[in-house]
Amino acid sequence: MNILVKVINRLDPPVHPLEGITLIGCVIYMIIKRIPDPITGPKGVRMLLIFRGITGFFGLIGLYWSLQYLSVADTTVLTFLAPLATALAGWIFLKEGYSVKQGVAAVFSLLGVVLIARPPFLFESPAVIPVGHQVPEATPAERLIGVGACMISVLGATGAYTTIRAIGKRAHPMHVMTFFSLWSTIMASVGMVVFKIPVVYPRSWMWSLLLILIGVFGFTAQTLLTMGLQRETVSRGATGMYVQALFAVVLEGLFFGIIPSLLSVLGAAIIISSAIYVVLTKPKRST
Repeated sequence: MNILVKVINRLDPPVHPLEGITLIGCVIYMIIKRIPDPITGPKGVRMLLIFRGITGFFGLIGLYWSLQYLSVADTTVLTFLAPLATALAGWIFLKEGYSVKQGVAAVFSLLGVVLIARPPFLFESPAVIPVGHQVPEATPAERLIGVGACMISVLGATGAYTTIRAIGKRAHPMHVMTFFSLWSTIMASVGMVVFKIPVVYPRSWMWSLLLILIGVFGFTAQTLLTMGLQRETVSRGATGMYVQALFAVVLEGLFFGIIPSLLSVLGAAIIISSAIYVVLTKPKRST
């Protein structure tokens, strides 16, 4: 999804991140499946659902905004601070167990992401990008905006992931998705008015296809993430998010012809080892 967002931001005119997110589909699904309270959500968790929607919006808008100014590599490394922050938030606010071993595995996973992405702000020789796929170099001011947007994304994602775990199975995953979509749409609409962002419509079939794919992949990812965090502690669930970097390596090779370097292979091996370790490690009981 990140790669698709980066591509669509290079269109002329660029598609601004403050665009609508599908809401009707979630409500229709719950009505068809006769899930109670499809719009208002279950009693007792409505404020949590609202908070999840608001924080989720900032997590997503920060990511999309940063991709306008930073490379995918830089954005990937910075936003992958979220799993570490989420695990810490779960330990503080939800009183969930978080062992030192899990923390070490998370740090090693982040190291693996750094080796794969090789962001320019850490490496003199960043990941090689084939001719035709380079993006314009951002100015120092734009990079500062991009980094700030990434930090907003990290804070928003941390709040959203922690809230999903706090809600647990008291709400259906579609309830969580509905409130996320609802508040994202509301806040995006307000943002478009405040910042005077014009409504942009697709002008080509490629543009339309990219928007559809972003919607499909984004919806699928958020739904599976919600289902996972409802069943597992945020520390273990968040650590599993580092596996995204492996898919990024594979997709870049398939679609952009980028051959992974030895550092990328090493980073992938570290992530896989850490993920397997976390899965096989017995969860620490909450205190």
